[in-house]
Amino acid sequence: MKRFLLACSIGLVAIVGSTHSANLNSMPQFNVPEIGSGVGLIDQQKEKMIGEKVFREVHKQMPVLQNPWLEDQLVSVFSHILSQTQLGQPIGLVIINDPQINAFAVPGGLFAINTGMVISARNMDEVAGVMAHEVAHVSQRHYSRSQEAFKGQGLLTLAGLLVGALVASQADGDVGTAVMLGSQAALMDKQLNYSRNQEREADRIGMQYMYTAGYNPQSMADFFEVMDRSTSKVSFLPDFWLTHPLSTERMSEARLRANQFPRVKSSLHDEDFEILKWYSRVISNQATEQQLQILANRKNFAGQLALSAFYLKQGDYVLAQQVLDQAKAQQRLNNLLVLIQTDIYLGQNKTDEAYKSIQSAARIMPENRALAFKLTEVFIRQKQVTQAQNLVQRFINKNSRDIQAWRLMQQVANIDQQSPFRTVNVLRYRAEVEYWSGWEENAIKSLLHAQRLVKNNELLSAKLKIRLNEMQKERQLRI
Repeated sequence: MKRFLLACSIGLVAIVGSTHSANLNSMPQFNVPEIGSGVGLIDQQKEKMIGEKVFREVHKQMPVLQNPWLEDQLVSVFSHILSQTQLGQPIGLVIINDPQINAFAVPGGLFAINTGMVISARNMDEVAGVMAHEVAHVSQRHYSRSQEAFKGQGLLTLAGLLVGALVASQADGDVGTAVMLGSQAALMDKQLNYSRNQEREADRIGMQYMYTAGYNPQSMADFFEVMDRSTSKVSFLPDFWLTHPLSTERMSEARLRANQFPRVKSSLHDEDFEILKWYSRVISNQATEQQLQILANRKNFAGQLALSAFYLKQGDYVLAQQVLDQAKAQQRLNNLLVLIQTDIYLGQNKTDEAYKSIQSAARIMPENRALAFKLTEVFIRQKQVTQAQNLVQRFINKNSRDIQAWRLMQQVANIDQQSPFRTVNVLRYRAEVEYWSGWEENAIKSLLHAQRLVKNNELLSAKLKIRLNEMQKERQLRI
């Protein structure tokens, strides 16, 4: 029952925006429907509110993996696919630390992918295929277009089914399943049949997106077939097939459609993807020391970086450095190597060496979030308030939902001994961390505390009041 409800509920949540069809003279035209503001469509602002609410709940209740380097790698692929659409800025891409093969999308442009999805893939094109499928759900506003099947139901209640399903998938026994019981079950059963056509449409349009973004459309069909073979020998299906029902007909359609695209040459060995995959294994606790040692002993660069990260995670800085030196001997430029080296130095309280390790790469690539955040950590250790604050603020200006950026801002405010508003700033930045992590009530309490401390500063008091009102209003959205 739990798996059935999970399948139905996540099938509900797929979603937002409008798209255009690429003009490709060298290939058959697969027109992407223009989804306008017709009758029955949810107001886009409301979709954004739903997406942000679910974003906060997912961070509160799910094992979200917050790793800037890994996020940046996946966001890069995601952004290439998203650039083929007319969608506005999405709420974001969330990485769930879960070995199950799954991905989902939520109204407003919230996308999530499990680490198990990345680790099971054989190349980046297969990951891109899954992302393109989810982007197609969003660009075609599948959730919004489904509303005719759910007249009289609150939109936030329907969005809440996702959170209930996620809780159910993590809970022991019937605790999580109980969230999903009642009249909602009948609604979900009705939606499952409707979603199968949406899945085919997401396959078709997603394949066009991934091709125009430069990825091999055959990889979407490849992934279907590989997963079908791998699950035929067991008595259960991975969550991805539960939430995205697979059939022989759908697999055949995917292969026939892929064959109509011009051939895209696939790399037999993509070292960048191997680095991504093995590093993902390490930080999600899905790799053993023995596995990594075998790779590293073969002078496999991805294996060496992953083994060094493995020892770093254990706090063994000596072993981490030894393995990293072996990777350095291959004389390959790689940002992950720079980040691991900086963390080894920080772990040993060698802040000057840490600065020398990171500062050149971070300044050559100022747009690189992972490098900028690591340099910020070094500045915080050195108590360089202005430098640290300026680095992080640029990323907050781009994305006000960046929890890691707000956490760094909180740390910067805490070391700013000269500021008369030190405590106030710590509280207001802590409030943002709490709010976007799903602890809305705690965030409001932090802001109220900060507000009481700035009665004599009208400008800062007004800023706090505006943000407090926003949080209180958005918190009233029940899902």
